[in-house]
Amino acid sequence: MDEIATRSTTMDDKKPSARIPIRVLLLDDHYDNLILRSAILRKHGYEAISASTIEEAEARLQEADIAVLDYHLGAGKFGTEVANSLREKRPQVPIIILSATLERRFGGVEDMHLLKGYSSVDDLLAALRSFEAKRRGKPVVVDARDFYYSRINMAMGDEVVLEIMDRDGNWQYVNETLARLLEKKRSWFLGKNLFAEFPELGEEWQDIIRTVADTRETYIDRTFRGLPLPRKSPRYIWNVLVFSLKLHDNRNGVVLSARILQRKDPLKLPDPAGA
Repeated sequence: MDEIATRSTTMDDKKPSARIPIRVLLLDDHYDNLILRSAILRKHGYEAISASTIEEAEARLQEADIAVLDYHLGAGKFGTEVANSLREKRPQVPIIILSATLERRFGGVEDMHLLKGYSSVDDLLAALRSFEAKRRGKPVVVDARDFYYSRINMAMGDEVVLEIMDRDGNWQYVNETLARLLEKKRSWFLGKNLFAEFPELGEEWQDIIRTVADTRETYIDRTFRGLPLPRKSPRYIWNVLVFSLKLHDNRNGVVLSARILQRKDPLKLPDPAGA
């Protein structure tokens, strides 16, 4: 049976077992970061194993159930050195890399790469829970695209319709606002093509998306020419912005956002319960 799934202790045979916390190896050369992350993990029921150097981390590899490693440690050293050692010695242990960019590639299929920033705490906790559930044999799908692209959505706000797609119009991410406007679930969009689902958009919008992706120009449209959004009316006047983005897999892509410039009453989104 799985090590994480079976780690427990008992006072005696008559008392129920008490679960031992999942042990998370934290590597960061900034002591303040270690203190903060350790406190957060303990608050949420995890046991933190702190290390500020590669040597300290490698000395405690056998204790870790999950590893969270800072990518850049300064002085030309990187957390991937510990990741390589851990994968060789204990390949079953999931590894999370914290870095300033998600365009790097760090190896094994069980790795997750989280972007440092103000929201990385929530992302880290979600990743730990997902890895833990996976180790317990539960079917869990962890999509790093949500961690990557949600930064743009958070920066723009909830009332902005947001779509992220590759140069051919294949959806990589949509926000909840778009999904509710079109009365779909967000998961419905991933893997589908904008122009296949909405053929009325025609070649003009295909050219716009490809041009922005390839030339890294920015496109602004206040005339509403066929986008799958509520029609232009006294209630809805949309400002559409399309700008380029390097996708999570390093391909050229675009961010398409639509913001209401003017409306006479608050934007009321359909109830997603029936979507």
